[in-house]
Amino acid sequence: MRNKPTYIIVLLCLFLSIPIANSQSNKQKELEAKRQKYQNELKQINVLLFSDKKKEKSLVSLVEDLSTKINVRRNLIKITNDQANLLTREINANQNEITSLRDQLKELKESYADMVVKSYKSKSEQSRVMFLLSSDNFKQAYKRLQYIKQYANYQKEQGELIKVKTLKLQELNTDLLRQKKDKDKLVLENREVKKQLEIELKEQEILMASIQKNLSTYASQAKKKQQEINRIDREIDRLIREAIAASNKKAGKTSSPTSKFVLTPEAIALARNFESNKGKLPWPVENGVVKVKYGKQPSPIDRTVTINSQGVKIATQKGTKVRVVFDGVVSQILVIPNANPVVMIRHGNYITVYKNMSKIYVKKGDKVITKQEIGEVFTNRSNGETMLGFGVYKDSKTQNPASWLFKM
Repeated sequence: MRNKPTYIIVLLCLFLSIPIANSQSNKQKELEAKRQKYQNELKQINVLLFSDKKKEKSLVSLVEDLSTKINVRRNLIKITNDQANLLTREINANQNEITSLRDQLKELKESYADMVVKSYKSKSEQSRVMFLLSSDNFKQAYKRLQYIKQYANYQKEQGELIKVKTLKLQELNTDLLRQKKDKDKLVLENREVKKQLEIELKEQEILMASIQKNLSTYASQAKKKQQEINRIDREIDRLIREAIAASNKKAGKTSSPTSKFVLTPEAIALARNFESNKGKLPWPVENGVVKVKYGKQPSPIDRTVTINSQGVKIATQKGTKVRVVFDGVVSQILVIPNANPVVMIRHGNYITVYKNMSKIYVKKGDKVITKQEIGEVFTNRSNGETMLGFGVYKDSKTQNPASWLFKM
């Protein structure tokens, strides 16, 4: 008779395979969430940047908008490829497991059939009685009785094991069919996305050819635009340092460095609450798409020009209201010559900055709460562009807003 622990070992193997399957499923969920994010982003881009074909846009704006769309589409293609590749690995793993289970099931059924035949031939009720009566003594008869019971239990266990393996095999087959359908769907969708990308790349090539004819003018405009952004950023940096110095002086810490806030217990609690919501803060506008990311990046017009963005630029609709991303106090309302107003909100030793405003609903010193409307985004009449600049600072150092806002 085979070892009784065989049944337990097989069940353990089945249970141990569950965490691996769960891990793969979690990875698929993560990838699917990203894919849906990029799909939604493309929809937003089409609505916010490409819905009105009749609107006159500058060549520069058209290139920037198209570059934004192309980058998101490339991200969508990559994440869809990752999903398809993961599904391929899961399908292969499932096929290997199905093959293994079929071999095990075949062996089990053959073993069970052999055992049933032998049991039928040698263990009829009469032969069992004779087997017990032929014992030399009571002790031997007792042992033989135990053996008969064990053998019967083993038969039952083998039958149960065959049921477990059969169900597992059926589940794997069902899962395999679903995975194959999912993969076929992803491949088909990606093929269509790639076709659209090719169209957009050709359109970009035509636009860039027009720009190349007068590159020096456009490059000069790009540099001038970056200089203007740098001028505003320097003023924000100066005001933050002044705010830190004033706050520390008020707290009686005049010897403290002006690069960091000295916090009161209340400000510490507020900063901790702000930190605990990292990655979960609401967007500063209800609907929008990131057109310029945080950090250094080449200009889509002239690759020799570097854009240094201390925050993000979010394209939105005309008349869009600006919302505070977390509870805080209006630290400063900055009005710079030849630039649109900037609102700065302090959250302990964190500051959120809202640039390119038109209407302002708050004043310095006002307490504000999450999602409270503080003004309206400025719309450029010449090209119809409505763009909010948004930044996050910890003391005097910039942070990547993508790390703070929900699913940016």
